[in-house]
Amino acid sequence: MSETPKLLSGGNPQIAKAEGDGPVQAYVAAMPGWKSAVGRRVDALVGQTVPGVRKAVKWNSPFYGVDGQGWFLSFHCFTHSVKLTFFRGAALDPVPPGNSKQGEVRYLDIRESEALDEALLANWIAQAAAMPGWMTSGASARKRKTPGLADRG
Repeated sequence: MSETPKLLSGGNPQIAKAEGDGPVQAYVAAMPGWKSAVGRRVDALVGQTVPGVRKAVKWNSPFYGVDGQGWFLSFHCFTHSVKLTFFRGAALDPVPPGNSKQGEVRYLDIRESEALDEALLANWIAQAAAMPGWMTSGASARKRKTPGLADRG
């Protein structure tokens, strides 16, 4: 019998850092209430839009990337929303509405009462996956803050 993940502040599932679809699916399944449906839909849209997408859970958040290009999208549960982070969101057209302290990062907050514009989200996913993403390996990545994670909230 598997253990149910602990929910952290805002209902964010605590999932061990790991690569692959399995940890992302465990995270999505552990998202509380309506947020799990949002997580399933976002994950499905990414999979449909970016064949061969790379998945991982890092810092208790699912990450999506393209091999050799880095990470382009992540999301995180908060009390009243699921926050999508586009690491190079300032370059998307149209630019996602949520500003960040990090110049290139943009957010999309999805709330329970709001309809998800799947066509626009798929468009952003396709654009983001086609450009260089945020790299997490190497000494320079370890020395700088994770874009978008430091100013979440």
